[in-house]
Amino acid sequence: MKLISEPSIPVKIQKMKERIRWQHPSIQQRGIDQTSIVIDDNRDENPEFSFLVIGDSGTKPHYGSHPQRLVAELMLQHKDECSFVLHTGDVIYVVGSHEYYPSNFIEPYREFLVGGEQPNRIGSDRMTFNLPFLPVLGNHDYYDVPFLYRLVTGSTLRLRRMLRYKDFEIGWHGSNQGDAYAKAFLDYLTALSPEALQRHLDLHYTAKTHTGRCLRYVPGEFTRIPNRYYTFRYGGIDFFALDSNTFNTPSPLPSTQAGDIYRRELQQRRQEIDKEEELILNQCDQLNPDNPADAEQLDDLSAKLDQINEIKLDIEKQLASHDTPPTDWEQLDWLRHRLIESWHNSQVRGRIIFFHHPPYVTEGTKWHQAQTLAVRHRLRWVLNQVAATLGDLVQDRPLVDLIFNGHAHCLEYLRTADTKHADSHLNCIISGGSGRRPRRQRPEGNELMEVFHDQANSTLRKVADSLLYVGRHGQGLERKLSYSCVRIDVQPGTPPKFVVRPLVAERVGEKWSKSELEAFVI
Repeated sequence: MKLISEPSIPVKIQKMKERIRWQHPSIQQRGIDQTSIVIDDNRDENPEFSFLVIGDSGTKPHYGSHPQRLVAELMLQHKDECSFVLHTGDVIYVVGSHEYYPSNFIEPYREFLVGGEQPNRIGSDRMTFNLPFLPVLGNHDYYDVPFLYRLVTGSTLRLRRMLRYKDFEIGWHGSNQGDAYAKAFLDYLTALSPEALQRHLDLHYTAKTHTGRCLRYVPGEFTRIPNRYYTFRYGGIDFFALDSNTFNTPSPLPSTQAGDIYRRELQQRRQEIDKEEELILNQCDQLNPDNPADAEQLDDLSAKLDQINEIKLDIEKQLASHDTPPTDWEQLDWLRHRLIESWHNSQVRGRIIFFHHPPYVTEGTKWHQAQTLAVRHRLRWVLNQVAATLGDLVQDRPLVDLIFNGHAHCLEYLRTADTKHADSHLNCIISGGSGRRPRRQRPEGNELMEVFHDQANSTLRKVADSLLYVGRHGQGLERKLSYSCVRIDVQPGTPPKFVVRPLVAERVGEKWSKSELEAFVI
């Protein structure tokens, strides 16, 4: 039985539009831009500010420890000095269900919520943040489970164990095609009557930017975001939040002999990992989670099962790819236009993009995923378009100062090389190690190579270097599990400088420690 299902890209787009009443006549009449917000905290014009970045966090305790809560405690040490929190996606595991928001989000981050001293009284659709919490969707926030499986997993733990999946946070519900995330974070307009909608728009869409009226985000009072992708300006920096789940479809396999060979290789690989999964499940059945030594081994095996499921899903996406893969060109065109506008605005001194799937990564399973390549190529297409339009205006600066991602369960800093495209010399930070099981770095090393097809020739070139990796290391008693977030201090000036301060909660054996790694400037 297939454990996880994912809505198609057209369904994701349409469902999210319905939830926010995209371009409703009442919204258009008021000249409202549903992709912009203004953070009204009376500090947004200060060029010197700090913020936190987390991702891949929304999971429960594992075998007696709660890493997500430990990372939240690290965040609390910096809360008063930071202006907001960016979340790079996968807010809730495994399938983004609303029933896991209380334990996997509200409880761990209770100090960031109004009324958090009594977290059990806060519904996931009624959260108000005292510090802006600005997320993007991860793949798990869109996932669902088949109806028959929900009947089994939601009924009894005994039946769940019959399926031999331990520690699987599914329960009765999936995300309902991203609806749980939408009710938790978006300005969910679909249930409002015509009269209530007009009152709501006049009350909360009172901020103004050059694109028209927009949503006013007021910490402690009203803390909703307007759309699954959006932008805001803070301290002279333009931030762009994207939904990469709608432009990560792999390119179709070529209708050639080479394409047929690769398809057969994918099918064979799928059979091999099915057998590998079966062996791991058999091992799990022999272990007792109440025994500390067995629990440690179960944690390692569960991490392998996570990775196997990701590989299987990526193979399925490749095998199911069509002649023209569905791609969210509307969002990518929006990003292109907004980046061009940002560069023509003299008040803007820098640009930051954040989204879930990393275009560059050295975590063990991610670099070779077809989704990674798809995201990299579509981001590259946008940046190439922007560079062609701007010409000499950019001079020697990168088009974007920083890119933040999640998806890979680690903290990683990468810098792109000269790719011969407009994604050259970019600073990329992956902050995806904030709660879910950390992953190992790939054994091939820190240099990332990519094959470029130029007319009749194919060349292999270095496209990025990994300069910092914090995740899973070592074996046995020396095994280190490092959970993380990152603080960014934005310096005044143009172009801006960013001080990166990695915050780490690390487990070695049964001992935990918290630390701040050496800061660096980019």
